[in-house]
Parts: sequence; C-alpha cells; structure tokens
Amino acid sequence: MQNTASDITDLLARVALRDRAAFSLLYQRTSAKLFGVALRILKDRTDAEEALQEVYVKIWQRADRYQQSAFSPISWLVAIARNHALDILRARRPMADDIDAALDIADGLPNPEQATVANAERGQIDGCLDQLEADKAEAVRGAYLDGYAYQELAERFDVPLNTMRTWLRRSLLKLKECLSA
Repeated sequence: MQNTASDITDLLARVALRDRAAFSLLYQRTSAKLFGVALRILKDRTDAEEALQEVYVKIWQRADRYQQSAFSPISWLVAIARNHALDILRARRPMADDIDAALDIADGLPNPEQATVANAERGQIDGCLDQLEADKAEAVRGAYLDGYAYQELAERFDVPLNTMRTWLRRSLLKLKECLSA
C-alpha cells in the first residue's frame, strides 16, 4: 500500500477520533521509519523499540493536535519520534558534573615558568639566526620552521641542491656555536 501524505493525514484524523483500526494501519505504515529515527539517535535496538512504543502512545494521545497546514504528516510523526529519542538521551546524562572533576582535566598549555623559558629560548634562537647572512637565515627558517624541502629551497634561492645542503649544514653549526655560547 502507498503511504501518501493524504493517506497518513486521513489516518491521523481517524486516530484523533480514537479509531483503533486506523491506529493499527498508521503503525503498520509508519513504524519502520520512526523506528529508524529512534535507532539512529539512540544507537541501541532495545532502547529504540521501547522508544517507539512510547512514541505511538504520544501519537494516540496527540493525534488531534496535528495541523495539516503546518507540517506534512510524516514530518510531524518523525518530529515526535526524534524529540522523544532526544529526551531519552538527555535523561541519561547526569544533570551536572561535579566541579571537582574539572580539576582532573589537564591543561595542555605551558605553565608560566615554562612559557618564560620558551620565550627566552625563542629569543636566543632568533638572535643567533640574525647573526647569519640574511639568505642563509631565511633558508634555515624555511627548512626547519616552515617545512620546505631542500629542493624547494634550492629552487627558491636559485642555487644547486648540494649548495643548499651545505648552506643549511654550516648554518646549523653556526647556530649551535651561538646557542652554546
């Protein structure tokens, strides 16, 4: 049988008048879809089956509230199923977590002392990079801070690949000397 909007609207109108046969037909024609909605939200077959029973109780009780101009009948039914499943999920969650649980959450940011040390080290590295020739310092930043490949840097600076490797190796040695001083 087809499940046209007018068929379901007619069934809802008859259910509003407490027609049990119409309610049975409505269930046969729409339960698979509403079960799918509940299952997708609740992710548990048993919970979805229980929710579906409760949804049809609500439909039986509220069929007279359906207004054809506001929603299609299947949208109205899906909204009831969706909202009921979401209500079940909300009821499962604890109302409020204990504030002390927040103390166990690690802060990924460095503490003030670590931040100060990191800033000092960063300043020292920048100072040592400034002592290199400008193109060599830019190549080091490109290779080790920006992630450029040696070949990309060689093309960028218009030098052979081996020359770029030499620049980087010698620059790192100079940086090591500067940082250890």
